Amino acid sequence: MSEAKDGELRALQAALAAEHAAVYGYGVVGGRIQEGRRTEARAAYDAHRARRDALVRELRDLGATPVAASAGYALPFPVPDSAAAVRLAGELEERVAGVYSDLVRATGDARRREAATALREAAVRAVRWRGESVAFPGLAERAGKATASAAPPV
Repeated sequence: MSEAKDGELRALQAALAAEHAAVYGYGVVGGRIQEGRRTEARAAYDAHRARRDALVRELRDLGATPVAASAGYALPFPVPDSAAAVRLAGELEERVAGVYSDLVRATGDARRREAATALREAAVRAVRWRGESVAFPGLAERAGKATASAAPPV
């Protein structure tokens, strides 16, 4: 396998791992979020499940074994109430955006367009949860953080 194809496969696997973590994280968000934002949390949960399932199919079509979800994920902070659940949702979206930024960089053509769409959707959801945006969503160096693919899940 060429180095470019290997990098693309690693980026696809990282995106899948991030989607697994987001699905788990939104399970926590859904259990703590106030009633008025549950519909928004459910829509995000469904979006991440759909992306996860599409990535699994894509990896299988490429002949790869999709990375499995972990049984559980360490949360970046305690989530005792709705305010913390909103913060967690914003964090989940930021992390997913970072991984899709890596995928945009590693791919081309239709796969790049799909990754860019996923990046945009995650960035928009992050803004909705946080109430603010960043200039270049998904670019870890702009936020002073480690690269997205090196960041721990959830």
